[in-house]
Amino acid sequence: MRDLSHDRSLLSINSMTVKPWSLEQLVEGCTRAGISAISPWRDIVQACGVERAARLIRDHNLTVTGLCRGGMFTASDAAGRRAALDDNRRAVDEAGAIDARCLILVVGGLPKGSRDIGDARKQVRDALAELLPHARQAGVPLAIEPLHPMFAADRACVNTLAQANDLCDELGAGAGVAVDVYHVWWDPELKREIARAGRNILAYHVNDWLVPTTDLLLDRGMMGDGVIDLRAIRAMVEAAGYRGHCEVEILSAGNWWKRDPDEVLRICLERHQRVV
Repeated sequence: MRDLSHDRSLLSINSMTVKPWSLEQLVEGCTRAGISAISPWRDIVQACGVERAARLIRDHNLTVTGLCRGGMFTASDAAGRRAALDDNRRAVDEAGAIDARCLILVVGGLPKGSRDIGDARKQVRDALAELLPHARQAGVPLAIEPLHPMFAADRACVNTLAQANDLCDELGAGAGVAVDVYHVWWDPELKREIARAGRNILAYHVNDWLVPTTDLLLDRGMMGDGVIDLRAIRAMVEAAGYRGHCEVEILSAGNWWKRDPDEVLRICLERHQRVV
């Protein structure tokens, strides 16, 4: 397993970790901290302007480990599904413009008024198949991120790494997975499915699961503050062939978003080297 204890080059910061920073602030803050990789969300890229964002990232010599996020494919009618695909094509183009290594996909949950999760999953599969030719042409891999089952209804009906791997097997080149420890740490099949994913692992997200947790969406922990065996999962991911960054993505309305983002970056770096 790679030694991160004195290596900050494999640390990436997801912009949600330092909310409410703009893209400009994220770029400048990471540069100050000696962090050379970022993963911005689309809202701050769009607020900056995609062309200006690309120049800013390039001028600071930053790696973009992913663009967050595409997906949300499911809808109650054909018009809604077409609109989602159109937005995802724009997301692919934005990812290509900033030279992101992948587009992270949170695929969507049950359409409004539906109780048919099987149909929702079919919508996701069909939408991915339709989006992939555009993504392949743009050179932007699609990273399917399985979310914890508690989000099956409203955010993502792909809830295990096995489901994401099945989609990749069916869809072929250009489809991969994002492994976020917050969403998959509990899975008894995790080691097998990480090994199965292998080189299809496009992104690896780190944070922690707090006990107790006060909010299932917005109370993620800093690495080392919770119960996830981060070293064990990183060992699995690296044994599968992953050699990319460890991306810190912490959604924390009650704690980390209230702190000075420069302090948050300092602690992310320290935990990356000591805990991850």
